[in-house]
Amino acid sequence: MTRQVLLLLSLLCIGSVLGQVSYSIPEEMATGSLVGNIAQDLGLDIKRLISGKAQIYTRNNEGYVELSRERGVLLVKQRIDREALCIQTTPCALHFQIILENPMEFYTVTVQITDINDNAPTFTKSEMRFKISESAINGAKFALEGALDDDVELNGVQSYILKPTDNFALKLHNNADGNKNVEMVLQTPLDREKQEHISLVLTAVDGGEPQMSGTMQILITVLDVNDNAPVFTQPVYKATVTENSPRGTIVTTVTASDADHGSNGNIRYSITDSLESIRKLFDINDENGEIFLIGDLDFENKRNFRINVLASDDGGLTDSCKLMVDVQDINDNRPDINIMSKTNVISEDAKLNTVVTMINIEDLDSGENGNVKCHINDNIPFLLKTSTNNFISLVTDSDLDRETASQYNITVTCSDEGVPSLSSSVTLTLQITDVNDNAPVFERSSYEAYIVENNTPGLSIFTVKARDADWNQNARVSYILEDSSVNGVPISSYVSVSADSGVIHAVRSLDYEQIKDFKFCVKAQDGGSPPLSSNVSVTVKIQDQNDNPPQVLYPVQTGGSLVAEIVPRSADVSYLVTKVVAVDVDSGQNAWLSYKLQKATDRALFEVGLQNGEIRTIRQVTDKDAVKQRLTVIVEDNGQPSRSATVIVNVAVADSFPEVLSEFTDFTHDKEYNDNMTFYLVLALAVVSFLFITCLVVIISVKIYRWRQARFYHSNLPVIPYYPPRYSDTLGTGTLQHVYNYDTCRTTDSRKSDFKFGQNVLIMDPSATGTMQRIQSEKSILDEPDSPLEVRILPHLLSYCLIF
Repeated sequence: MTRQVLLLLSLLCIGSVLGQVSYSIPEEMATGSLVGNIAQDLGLDIKRLISGKAQIYTRNNEGYVELSRERGVLLVKQRIDREALCIQTTPCALHFQIILENPMEFYTVTVQITDINDNAPTFTKSEMRFKISESAINGAKFALEGALDDDVELNGVQSYILKPTDNFALKLHNNADGNKNVEMVLQTPLDREKQEHISLVLTAVDGGEPQMSGTMQILITVLDVNDNAPVFTQPVYKATVTENSPRGTIVTTVTASDADHGSNGNIRYSITDSLESIRKLFDINDENGEIFLIGDLDFENKRNFRINVLASDDGGLTDSCKLMVDVQDINDNRPDINIMSKTNVISEDAKLNTVVTMINIEDLDSGENGNVKCHINDNIPFLLKTSTNNFISLVTDSDLDRETASQYNITVTCSDEGVPSLSSSVTLTLQITDVNDNAPVFERSSYEAYIVENNTPGLSIFTVKARDADWNQNARVSYILEDSSVNGVPISSYVSVSADSGVIHAVRSLDYEQIKDFKFCVKAQDGGSPPLSSNVSVTVKIQDQNDNPPQVLYPVQTGGSLVAEIVPRSADVSYLVTKVVAVDVDSGQNAWLSYKLQKATDRALFEVGLQNGEIRTIRQVTDKDAVKQRLTVIVEDNGQPSRSATVIVNVAVADSFPEVLSEFTDFTHDKEYNDNMTFYLVLALAVVSFLFITCLVVIISVKIYRWRQARFYHSNLPVIPYYPPRYSDTLGTGTLQHVYNYDTCRTTDSRKSDFKFGQNVLIMDPSATGTMQRIQSEKSILDEPDSPLEVRILPHLLSYCLIF
């Protein structure tokens, strides 16, 4: 086997290498025979053939040759019959491409099929008959039908032999196309009287090894005298016809004339070509010489024809001419788009000029009809790059973004330059795969949520939501609570975040009075590798609930004591008795307090300010009014539902302390303390009766009392007990709207001062040059709040007795 290798490497614009290799093998090789070592001839490694998934691409899928990647060789896949493959075309070759991927490369391979002498010459007819006049002169020519041999070149017909050669000899004429015209030439005049029928054998011999031949019998009938042969007006006729012309179209008309008259001058026309391709396409009117179409002409199959025409008269004389028919091309073939290799999926981070698809474009027409230009649809990040041999590549032209377009339908349209132009198109679907190039984005720049205090632990507060423009795992968002603290306590002790849904839950029950709002950050993180994330700030504001009742600051309520406010009988209308001071630790309307008089000994004597809690007289105090007055004041907030507190205010209507004392001996606050009160009154009477013993007791009592009342201020001024209150209102803030000032009540000997004050107490000293102000919260007018009334008024009682 002869092998010729031609390897030409060139760089394509897309980086792929295009090489060309040629081989030559004889036809009829056995299946599996070696065609050539393609890996060696192209300089490729066998591993490259395997990793690149090397494959053969053929236009018509002949499948005569196969590629063995493991060996790097080309093998005969099936029997190759050159005559069936190429008919008379020479040279006969197979053309295909070898395609490799990653990176994409292709190589052109040509395998030339050489002919072997496997066909004998044959004649289309087993015999030919001639009628030749005996008057035929020496040198008269008689055209014979040539033999056909499917083999070519030396294996085709090389010579003819005519036997016997008594009267005739053969004359061969070589045509420009390589065929031979065979003529039988008369050498010896015929004599019908001697031999009316002559039988000859024409043998066609090829030049192959071994030599093969075919025969045809020639039967000659000798006729009477016809001494003029037909003569064509010209030896060669030329005609042009367009392809796809309808059947019956007249190509041209050949004309011959005969000088004889009568039947010897009647001319018949015939086509003497033995090629089946001509006989299927052309025919001739035997009477007038018109040559017309009986088949369909195709410029792409055959572009010109050579037709032999014979004119014969009834006397058997003939003449021949040639008709040269050129087929004219029309634009009847659309561009053929063949996808050689393509990628259905590409990553959105693919680099510029990445090859997506390789396409082969062919148009069987010629000239401008075969010039093809291709384009793709607009506004897509791809373009076509043209390489040699009608190959184009579809490559990326700009950055891809799956979030903008996850799929492209790319239509490749190819049009020729014929008139009218013909075009073909193919649509490629390309999926864009995702990369993690987008971080989650929250729906808001910050969130603000509200929750009512005293919530149930685990209660859903709010939901944060983030979206990721990526796809699949890259778009799967998880929510994470960022570490922080509120007042030194980890934020995780207050709230938690659902990783999947972003729902924020309260971990504990929240108290508005302890914390009113807090702030934290939630991170949204996607599932990409590496993951991307973003943060958002969430502020949770706690809404107040009416969960605290009002607290009475003044008057102070104790379990076993009596506190009494003294109102002189000379008090006018709207005389300020005292003020109920209360606060509510709630906020808003839950802390708006109102004061109402629920019960009173004499409702016609006192009233309570709805907003300020001031207890004032609503009429003039008279002597008929009872000394002991008991008021029950209810303090309510404005919450829904409202909460309330009740305070009992004891009021003594009297002008002197003894009067208060005498009346309050029977003023019972609680049954539990009645016996104690009686005991101390009896003791006081005993002290009066037994002065000296009482004085001793007084001294001891005073010392003890001084120790317990160390918080009070000393004064050297003897002041006679006097109780009319003086007050001055000043502006206040919050729930305590007013500030009250009361006068000092002092004894002569105890050198102790008892004070009655609310929030701010202004102490007036006649001997002093200034005023001293002291702030004191939640103090009663007497001694310790948990002492009974008798204990607190005892020092006053004893001092009063000593005066007498």
